[in-house]
Amino acid sequence: MADVLYTGPIPAERGAELTMGGGRSETSALTGTGGGRGTATTQNSQRPNTCCFCWCCCCSCSWNEEERQRWRRRKKIPDTKMETIPNCEACTKPSLEEIRLWSQSFDKLMRNPAGRNVFREFLRTEYSEENMLFWLACEDLKQEMNKSAIEEKARSIYEDYISILSPKEVSLDARVREVINRKMQDPTPHTFEDAQLQIYTLMHRDSYPRFLASNIYKALVHGGSRTPSESYS
Repeated sequence: MADVLYTGPIPAERGAELTMGGGRSETSALTGTGGGRGTATTQNSQRPNTCCFCWCCCCSCSWNEEERQRWRRRKKIPDTKMETIPNCEACTKPSLEEIRLWSQSFDKLMRNPAGRNVFREFLRTEYSEENMLFWLACEDLKQEMNKSAIEEKARSIYEDYISILSPKEVSLDARVREVINRKMQDPTPHTFEDAQLQIYTLMHRDSYPRFLASNIYKALVHGGSRTPSESYS
């Protein structure tokens, strides 16, 4: 298995997704008030309440993600907010050699801006583009030095990708949500580090193999297509 980008702690076993972190409500994570245990009554209540967070292909984390994608297809959820985000990162056109390197490891794909653009386009077809958008938002937060800007970006990330009310909510286990709720009392550039690693791992294990087998990637390898044109600068 390829090395990943992070050196931080590996998330512990995934737990129930029916509570917002077990200790504080979502509102208290953003306002610093409130307490006690709250039970989510949104679509998350339809998901399995336990998960092993292992590397095996039968892990219920993957089941959760597949169920989310099928649900979004049935409901035909519009991605109007996503469309307001720039389509691609600025990058140079990748060579055929670079494109072929993306199949060697997920790390090489994610380190390449053009690779991220293509992978993001693939995730869009699977209704899971929010995973990449969240990962990119976390990378942007890590570069921020101004405290007020950090707080603003952290709140925006929470509302867009962590909140159970958001249509772009990413799949996270209860332990990671609890960590986030605690860290949101005093946000730092690394507030979402555990969550970012968990989503990175999910994309690596669940989406990356399908990407390599997709027509999108095969067409690039065989020179029959190109990466999104708006990504080139």
